[in-house]
Amino acid sequence: MTEVSAEDALTFTLERPRLVGLAYRLLGSVSDAEDVVQEAWFRWAGADRAVINRPAAWLTTVVSRLGLDRLRAAQRARIDYVGPWLPEPILRTDVGSDPERAAELSDSLTTAFLVMLERLSPEERLVVLLVDVFGESFHTAAIAVGRSDDACRQMAVRARRKLHGAPSPQPMSDAEQLAIATAFVGAVMSGDIDAVRAMLTPTSVLISDGGPHRHAARRPVVGPHRIARLIVNLGKRVGPELRFEPSWVNGRPGVVLSLGEQPYMVTAVDVVDGQIDRYWMFLNPEKLQSIGHQPDMV
Repeated sequence: MTEVSAEDALTFTLERPRLVGLAYRLLGSVSDAEDVVQEAWFRWAGADRAVINRPAAWLTTVVSRLGLDRLRAAQRARIDYVGPWLPEPILRTDVGSDPERAAELSDSLTTAFLVMLERLSPEERLVVLLVDVFGESFHTAAIAVGRSDDACRQMAVRARRKLHGAPSPQPMSDAEQLAIATAFVGAVMSGDIDAVRAMLTPTSVLISDGGPHRHAARRPVVGPHRIARLIVNLGKRVGPELRFEPSWVNGRPGVVLSLGEQPYMVTAVDVVDGQIDRYWMFLNPEKLQSIGHQPDMV
């Protein structure tokens, strides 16, 4: 590998959180995102600097193309995935000092949004992320997907139609959402099924991802009555050795349940009008491996 100057290494280091954030949103996997960005580093180290006018744009294109190839392969594999597929949970979002921009980026990291992106083709997903989330031009997106600018504009229109009705940013404060999530966990653990049911919206849905390794609901569980019965029964089976730690999961309030030093399950909730509308349960151990050592991303 060509020796990299201190200036070029710094350029990559400064861009890395953005590149990891793009790759994670595209792939839904922390480990895959890190692999893609690591491969981009190798290409950056060996690239001819004389032909690179804008390093940030060059790196964005490389990560986009590498991620697109990996996403195509992943989507073929997901056809045979056991039960609902959820992205790997991330427990924090370091998005800088701009509150408005931080809110925009946090909303694009939510589990609900990432699951919505599964409706799109790989190319549509990349274009939406580049243009609508990261503020890149259609020309940049066109280079990444190998299409014309006009084709990318049409692709974005189709993608936005598919995403119509995606959850909007929550108007409640973080403290209010966290208080509701904490009270909900307390009601579940106390076995108060009526209190649990009352905290769920009439259209509430529980989605659990156990993959092939953990027992989980193979289909979404719909409605407050069914959800309340299920999670209260699960709560009764939880052993006293499990440790609970409130956390922010993909920008939403949640809980990490650990057995010893190993995370056993991560849950997160979407709060709508003071009630819980979506309850996400991450059980697949392969998707919990990155908990506690996740990379910086924006």
